[in-house]
Amino acid sequence: MTLTTPHSGSPTPGPALKLARQQLQDQGLVQTGLINERVNQSWQRSLSHGLVPAGRPPGAPHASAPQLARALEQHQALVAHARPVMEFLAEQTRDTDSMVILADAQGMLLQALGDAPFLDRAQRVALRPGANWHEQWRGTNAIGTALADGAPTVVHGGEHFLARNGFLTCTAAPIFDPAGRTVGALDISGDHRSYHRHTLGLVRTAANMIEHRLFEHQHAGHLKLRLHAQAEGIATVAEGLVALDDSGRLVGANRQALLLLGLPWTALHSSAIERALQTPLATLWAWARQDGMAPRRVLSAEGKVLWVRAEALRSVCVNAQRAVADPAPLPATHQPPTPQDALVALGTGDATLQAAIERARRVIDKPIAILLQGESGVGKEVFVRALHASARTHSGPLVAVNCAAIPESLIEAELFGYKSGAFTGASREGAPGRIREAHGGTLFLDEIGDMPLAMQARLLRVLQERQVTPLGGGQPVAVSFRLVCATHRQLRAEMQAGRFREDLYYRLNGLTLNLPALRERQDFDALVALMLSRLCPQRPLGLAPNVNAALAAYRWPGNLRQLHNALQTACALLGDDEAELSWSHLPEDLLDELRPGATGPASTALPQGGLREQARNTVQQVVQDCGGNLSEAARQLGISRTTLYKQMGRCFCIS
Repeated sequence: MTLTTPHSGSPTPGPALKLARQQLQDQGLVQTGLINERVNQSWQRSLSHGLVPAGRPPGAPHASAPQLARALEQHQALVAHARPVMEFLAEQTRDTDSMVILADAQGMLLQALGDAPFLDRAQRVALRPGANWHEQWRGTNAIGTALADGAPTVVHGGEHFLARNGFLTCTAAPIFDPAGRTVGALDISGDHRSYHRHTLGLVRTAANMIEHRLFEHQHAGHLKLRLHAQAEGIATVAEGLVALDDSGRLVGANRQALLLLGLPWTALHSSAIERALQTPLATLWAWARQDGMAPRRVLSAEGKVLWVRAEALRSVCVNAQRAVADPAPLPATHQPPTPQDALVALGTGDATLQAAIERARRVIDKPIAILLQGESGVGKEVFVRALHASARTHSGPLVAVNCAAIPESLIEAELFGYKSGAFTGASREGAPGRIREAHGGTLFLDEIGDMPLAMQARLLRVLQERQVTPLGGGQPVAVSFRLVCATHRQLRAEMQAGRFREDLYYRLNGLTLNLPALRERQDFDALVALMLSRLCPQRPLGLAPNVNAALAAYRWPGNLRQLHNALQTACALLGDDEAELSWSHLPEDLLDELRPGATGPASTALPQGGLREQARNTVQQVVQDCGGNLSEAARQLGISRTTLYKQMGRCFCIS
């Protein structure tokens, strides 16, 4: 994301605009200085998309009701945090012949609120939820141009590329997540006769409010710094926000914070806070432990006076003390979640998962066994590790045992331990067993449904007596641990079929939590963004819109594990100058699954044939659409001209 100068908000004078539109219609070029330069650049982009000023949008996509519902699910976090702000805006602009609109990063309108008479007029030009207002389809307009430029934008009356939209005055601001990625746009549109130049400031402020809410949601489990040049600016919409991990590395921020600190977006996940502030990390943690403290005066690395308030949940502060004492950071690609509420960090907007997280937090430090149920690959072990890290006994061991992976002849010795000489091949020293190793911490029995019946009886005895006797005899040893079990089987059905002990089932089933399959989750976009930020922390990455749509509709039989592996491969295939994952980066086996006719839901418009054919078709089509203009084709493909030449050489055998 770049910090682009916003449109000033002053409409182009009538005579100049009339002359500019005439030049646009006749020559396709507009004299410099006649209109705002950003509007002029957008007009040129609109022409390159094949649009005609006096025409209608050719084949502009419009989501069906199910597609819109799916989009709302995918952007649940954005919609949830934007809705209160939209309602506030709608109240402020009531009876002004206008409407408030939320769009996603691809220009699809997600929600709209406003005056009923104007909503009816807006319907005539498809200014309604489900319509797509990307510049590619609607030409110059506030939403599409704000997304294209990454900056707040005013498009008034005849500044709209399509003449049919000239009755509108529109003001939009992009919405960025704490990693600097564009996640959507907020817009106020109305009758051009009701234009007010203060609307730009109102929309920019509202977008900042949404970004604040997204930041607070995403970084609840991190040390947060609130920054401003004045003490009174702390806790206002104008404050800067920074999130730090235990080692002091920046993991999230807003634009105001980066401007105050003089840092680029690339500093995220690669720079420590000491690069920006002349204040030790240990001091910031100490301030965070002082609840309700006033802002503190600090100096930036450049010597500029700033005011800061450090905040963190109490348990985050407690668990961070060890990390501050030994601040050597892990490699950026292996940063663990903040210990305290690693559970909180798991939440990315899915309601079912969030409910499981909240229920787990209620019993986390109570002697209640937890049973996780869900398909293979949904993240049961990740959930358990977060559960353990969030508990009071997080400093104790976490011992994981996969009951399905251990041969039946060895599982007894593996779990309960054995004395020297207990059986042929036994170690001379004996072994304590995994249950004893978990003393003082957490024992995680994965795939508990595959445990043999005989071992189920021994496990039940351990749970009842809280002591374990090693194989081969000896004195019982007392044990204390938190028990978490997981399975992809339906244990109640297994119990009824006689394959699982009823008494053990009720001993394990203190609290059952169902983890949703990936295809059932509502936070696909947020999951992808999170995975990409961890797989490639050096730069912000995203998915091409058609790839994102195809992956979001895919059934994902391997769930999170399969998605992670696919994105890991895609990142490995990404060129140094590419910032968007396209078809050419996906693994071949996944491409085969996504092709029409494959088993499961058909994906969106992936051509038949191999990856080479797909690349050739894509490059050829874009170059053709751009009239042979390779610079424009490279821009639309999201790659450099050098990479485009290489792609053309591979696809067309150009020497």
